[in-house]
Amino acid sequence: MMMIWKAAFRAGLVAGCCVPVMAQAQDTNDATLGAQVTVAMPDPATELDRASIARKQSSTSDMAEVVADLPGVSGATGGGFSTMPAIRGLGEQRLAVLVDGQLIDAACPNDMNSPLSYADPQNIASVSVLTGVAPVSAGGDNIGGVISVESAPPLFSTSDALLVTGDASTFYRSNGDGFGGAVKLTVAGRKLSATYTGSYIQSDQYDGGGSKGLVRSTEYAKTDHALALAYQTGAGLIKLKGGYHFSPYEGFPNQYMDMTSNKSWFLNGSYRGVYDWGDLDLSMAYRDTRHKMNFLEDKLPGDMPMNTQVHSFNTSAKVSLPVTERDTLRLGSEFHHQWLNDYWPPVAGSMMMGPNTFININKATRDRIGLYGEWEAQWSDQLSTIAGVRFERVEMDTGDVAPYGTSMMNMADVMAANAFNAVGHKRVDNNWNGSLLVNYALNDWASLELGYAHKTRSPNIYERYTWGRGSMASRMIGWYGDGNGYVGNLDLKPERADTFSAALSFAGKGGWSLRVSPYYTHVNDYIDAAFVQDLTDMMGMPSGFVQLQFANQKAEFYGVDVSGAVDLWKGSGQNGTKLNASLSWLRGNNLTDDGPLYRQMPLNAKAGLTHRQGALELGADLEWVDAKTRLDATRHEMRTDAYALVNLSAAYTIAGARLSVDATNLFDKAYDLPMGGVSLGDYGVTGDLRNVPGRGRSINVGLSTSF
Repeated sequence: MMMIWKAAFRAGLVAGCCVPVMAQAQDTNDATLGAQVTVAMPDPATELDRASIARKQSSTSDMAEVVADLPGVSGATGGGFSTMPAIRGLGEQRLAVLVDGQLIDAACPNDMNSPLSYADPQNIASVSVLTGVAPVSAGGDNIGGVISVESAPPLFSTSDALLVTGDASTFYRSNGDGFGGAVKLTVAGRKLSATYTGSYIQSDQYDGGGSKGLVRSTEYAKTDHALALAYQTGAGLIKLKGGYHFSPYEGFPNQYMDMTSNKSWFLNGSYRGVYDWGDLDLSMAYRDTRHKMNFLEDKLPGDMPMNTQVHSFNTSAKVSLPVTERDTLRLGSEFHHQWLNDYWPPVAGSMMMGPNTFININKATRDRIGLYGEWEAQWSDQLSTIAGVRFERVEMDTGDVAPYGTSMMNMADVMAANAFNAVGHKRVDNNWNGSLLVNYALNDWASLELGYAHKTRSPNIYERYTWGRGSMASRMIGWYGDGNGYVGNLDLKPERADTFSAALSFAGKGGWSLRVSPYYTHVNDYIDAAFVQDLTDMMGMPSGFVQLQFANQKAEFYGVDVSGAVDLWKGSGQNGTKLNASLSWLRGNNLTDDGPLYRQMPLNAKAGLTHRQGALELGADLEWVDAKTRLDATRHEMRTDAYALVNLSAAYTIAGARLSVDATNLFDKAYDLPMGGVSLGDYGVTGDLRNVPGRGRSINVGLSTSF
């Protein structure tokens, strides 16, 4: 029966795929220019506004956890603020994740400083997600979709008086003894605006639900500061933003290492103008990151420093031309440069980790240049289309590498380094992308979205250029949280994905809505992993972990996302009672070995009831996740059981101050995170191998105000 259903499902998707149709806003008034000019109009089902984010900021400092509230989005456990998002089964490495319109490169062999780790829910204005099929103008070098996180647009005074305004917030969480706060201050005139944002967060290790006990390597701390300047002209907006991020430590429960320092500074500049002939968008960005890994005190005794340096430079030019009343043409070019150096200093007195520096990645570069053209047509009040083509050239290179030493303990790495250095390292990929989207309004209350996309992603630096064959060296590579070791592959080809999806949306009087979105993605040259050898312990006995090498295989993803809402009671203004619900079902298959793909979210459903009357806000949420029984045998993935969580919240606003109290995991349910991986922090101390437990009950208090 399942095979018959699957065949029918695929056949029904051949018609196409969808994402919310994108359109360029054109308005020459100052208010529009003060806001972010975008090319997207996300469907409400794929967007979170400031109010939605604010309701979550007292319970989590992890932006990816906030994004995971959207249908089809899930999160693979990292550190306390570094969860890696996934869209419809495709993980962060296969997504375009933008923070204020800019890509942020990973600067760690374990992806500890993922792009969303630089965003704090306390200072984020909105999040939009384009799932699977996105217009080519939304970005390249991804096959899974786009996540865009935006700070608040600049504010300007509407009179000759100086505008001074801002926000402040603070929170406390009982589980983990977490606390933090944030502030935003804007000083602006009619033309010039300056905004400072700053935040700080800190937490100890959390306790798992029920009898799961302490979850080691889950402590963290970080601070972020940024200053944004904006100048408004009659036809355009000039913005300059610089900032500094520092995390002195962040534990990673499913990695052998922890982050012991991450320092990053950036400078972004942009110009967005609206003219009679069309819209112009120019941007440039630079980021420098210095990253360090080692063991925090609650993981393992000892010392093993690992350092990474990354420099990134982005620039883009985009133009939108209204050719006719019906047709709009978009043209764009982008350049992205990444420089990465990854080295592991020797450990004094260690025969294995010395006497020299282990050169893991030697000043590698990854340069990508992209060109695209896109045509949007509004054929009628009911029908619109977007069609586009993008070409990208990716050039990668790196220098020679070296092991710690030449002793017998290092012999596997010595031989691997010699083999790596004996061949050329430069690789060039010429990648084509294309998309076609159709939006048709069936009537006043129903619409149909269809589309198709061919997307291509080149391997990242770690997938292509890591080389260590020793047990320890390979275990330091990988963002999978499975305890296994990974080896790079110079011969990797780019991933090529063909995605079909559809969405049927309904919205009626009385405040109800329903959206059903099936999809199917087939990936050629999917970068998965092939078995190399079993890894043994110091006594030569099997450890239960394996060494794998990145390899091109074939894969498919198919499923459906359903979301809906209904107003149970509607009062004046924002008063009312609303019920929201969503369900996501996904299957990810490795077509090369006929097994399930790793880290695929099981069937899950969410329901939320919110009530607001005057200054009072009440909420109740239920989350249910099915058992994870489809397991990747290659990685020895472990089963997780089904669970249900209940969260309650209440807030009251008086004199401009909002006080909130919420209880997450109200009944202290014991459960394991289905995408959490192996709890290596606990394993190193107790010797017991288990999944990463989910967080137990926490009482969270938040206080925020605007002035």
